Amino acid sequence: MAKAVANLTTIFLTSSAIFFSILVMHANATEKSYSFSRTLPPQSLGLKREKLTHLHFFFHDVTTGTNTTNAVVAMAQSTNASATVFGEVVMVDDPLTVGPEKSSKPVGRAQGIYASASKSEISFLMVLNLVFSEGEYNGSTISILGRNSIFTPLREMPIVGGSGKFKFARGYAHASNYDFNVTKSLNAVVEYDVYVLHY
Repeated sequence: MAKAVANLTTIFLTSSAIFFSILVMHANATEKSYSFSRTLPPQSLGLKREKLTHLHFFFHDVTTGTNTTNAVVAMAQSTNASATVFGEVVMVDDPLTVGPEKSSKPVGRAQGIYASASKSEISFLMVLNLVFSEGEYNGSTISILGRNSIFTPLREMPIVGGSGKFKFARGYAHASNYDFNVTKSLNAVVEYDVYVLHY
């Protein structure tokens, strides 16, 4: 009889242990530990030392002719009556070149939007991705989001990010008109100096 009780106790304890193990495994499987945020060392993503890169190129915005590089996609009812074309939104895919001539070596495209955002002067909200196609930066991008008062001799716009070689990018872009005459045409060649910190 004592042997039978001992066997029943052993079976009960073993069954209980298995049952509780299954409960714990089920709880762990259904209640995974998720985290919204965590701090990582930059090295965990292969990031090493931050560097400063200077890029210099020319931006060609072609608004007339058969091969335009921009398109008006929206405007307010009052835009045509506005001296600053306030409310006009333009989508662009402008070539970037080494030199100021259209035939100069291409280094990428400026793709995005500029919108007339001022009632008192011609000033654009610029939302651009500079998409590079040259050398080690081929396939990399820099994102610009800023104000561009186009008749100011030197404008500064912030770099808010990037991809590829420009991951974690920050810095600024200087823009100055190289060839822009509103009485002749609205086509513009703009010289850009971009200073970007990245890994």
